[in-house]
Order: sequence, then structure tokens, then C-alpha cells
Amino acid sequence: SYNESIVAAALAGDLPDIIDVDGPVMPNWAWSGYMVPLQLSDGALDDFLPGAIGTWNGEVYSVGLWDAAIGMFARRSVLEANGIRIPTLDDPWNLDEFDAALETLQATGDFEYALDLGMAWTGEWYPYAFSPLMQSFGGDIIDRSTFTTAEGAINGDEAIAFGEWWQSLFDRGLAPGTSQDGADRDTGFIDGKYALQWNGNWAALGALDAFGDDMLYLPAPDFGNGSRIGAASWQFGVSANSEHQDCGFAFIEHAIQDEYLAAFSNGIGLVPATASAAALTENYAPGGALEVFYELSNAQGTLRPPTPAYLSAALTFEKALADIANGADVIDALDAAADEINADIEANGGYGFDGSVVGPDIQNDAIANQ
Repeated sequence: SYNESIVAAALAGDLPDIIDVDGPVMPNWAWSGYMVPLQLSDGALDDFLPGAIGTWNGEVYSVGLWDAAIGMFARRSVLEANGIRIPTLDDPWNLDEFDAALETLQATGDFEYALDLGMAWTGEWYPYAFSPLMQSFGGDIIDRSTFTTAEGAINGDEAIAFGEWWQSLFDRGLAPGTSQDGADRDTGFIDGKYALQWNGNWAALGALDAFGDDMLYLPAPDFGNGSRIGAASWQFGVSANSEHQDCGFAFIEHAIQDEYLAAFSNGIGLVPATASAAALTENYAPGGALEVFYELSNAQGTLRPPTPAYLSAALTFEKALADIANGADVIDALDAAADEINADIEANGGYGFDGSVVGPDIQNDAIANQ
């Protein structure tokens, strides 16, 4: 894997000058000594989406030239035909509304499933796409007050409530489970198999081509603790063994100019890291076809737990959610996840945390509100 290649190169002292790192993985690499804090000009990151800034231990180690955002894909005609309110950023669906919408759409018989969550996509998709839903219930992968335990976060009452609702989606036949075919994930919404789809901005243009003005990209529901989506995509940092660190810093500062952020967005389709860069793009400028995804990223984007423990905890979270979807006892699955995460934290000496309450520059939970 890419992570294993980086670890091997670091041990051999053979890392490149510039490292491309997935945002939630960065704290592990910084803690491991693979990266150094960036030295950028004052104010260089002032206008950046919070999710595009990689911070560890109070210092910036990485910067993204883009971010990604998830929305609820829907068709206006389908919602209106079934009397379902179209939510907005300021007034998203709550749990009861969202659940009722799913039941209504399933009952039409027009779709195989009311909702496609993307269960065929494994790996980082699970914590990226689904842990913000748990957070909206009030749970989390790790207790962010200290980052030294998962107890009470991934297996507390709020997380259990999420797990029970999560399992009910599959028990009630509202969403395809872990056996979903990958091809159905890719084209099922466009083919009419799914009424709603939880998907990212990278898939938005294909849906827009299929449905035109009927296409909607809706905000995440608010399950009681705010509407949340994942934040932080791939970012650039400078390796600790680079003999040209000043050049690395200079390259990154050059690359984060708006003209290059806009060029990256136009080239790869992802969300520009600044509003001024978004204004230079075809799709994310005001009135652009994908403008809503910049708004979603800015308003709802939430970091996955910024701790070195995340690298292991993400796999544990993925397994727990897959097991629950497949019928495992919710409490047992979440308790087991807490135990596994705690064992990893203990085995690694707390990953640099000592149990004291950490500051918001590290915790960085609801990043859109800071």
C-alpha cells in the first residue's frame, strides 16, 4: 500500500522532498517523524477551507490544493412527486424527516432501494462518509477531549443510537448492504435503482449530465448534533529527511496561489481550497453547476479525528459498521471497537497524548464553526 511504501522509504531515509498525504493520515506521519512543520508566509492560509489545512500538535504540516465534499444526490421531480420537502443548508432534514422520506420512497416500488450509501466502497470511504453521521448523532471514533480513549465515544449512548439506526437501514431493506455490486454503486442512481445516493462531488457531473436541472445535491441530515460531512483530502507536505526543505516550502507556497488552485480544480474536478480560487473555476464559481459543494465543504466539513491513532482506528471503525450492517449485535460490535482502539493507543504510549484535555488547535472537531 501507499502507506507501507512511505514507511519503508522513511526507514531507509529515502523519502522524496514533497510528500502527498491523505489528510487524516498526516498526524500519524508527523508523529512518526516523517514530516516537518511547514514554513509559509504569514496569512498564506487565511482564506483556505479548514479541511485543506493539516494541523498536528498546533502546527501546520500539510496543505491541500483542493478538498472533497459529500452530498445527498436526489432528483427534484422524485421528491416533489412524493411530497418530500427539499432541505437546505439552513434547514436540513432531521432524523424523523429523513427516515420518513426513506420509507416513503421505498414504498413507491419505483426503486430497488431508497438510499445508496456506497457500501461496495470499502477502506477509507467508511470513516470518511459514515463517521460524520455518527458524529451528528453525538458519537465519534475517539474521545476528542483527550484523544487517549474511544470509551464513551464509539460505544456511548449516542453512538449506540446511531448503530441501531444504521442497522435498521439494512433490516428494513432501505439500502443495499455490504454485498452491493460495485457496478451498481457506480451507476445505480443514474440507472434509477436508487432514489437517493450518498456520494461525492467527483460523481456530480455524471449525474448532472443524466438528469440536468432535475438534479439536486442536498446537505447532510441533522441527526441532533449538527449536519456533518467529511473534510480533508490529499495534501502536500515536506519530508523530514529532505535536504531541500526550503525549496519544498517555497514550492508549496507557490502552488497554493489561486490561479493554480483553480487549474487543479478544473483539471481534476475537486473543490478549490479557497473561495477566490473557486470564483475562477467553471463549476464552483457563483452560479456554477457544483457551487453547492464548496458551500457544503465550508459549512458542514468535519475532520476525522486528527490523531496518529486514526490510521488504526479507521480500520476498526470500518469493521464495526460492516459487522453491524451484517446483523451483529450493535453494543457488542461497538464495545469491541472501543477495546481495539484503546489497545492500540495504549500500545503506542498514547501517541503523544498524556490524558489531559487538549486545545482546539489540536481537537479541531467542528472545524466549520471555529
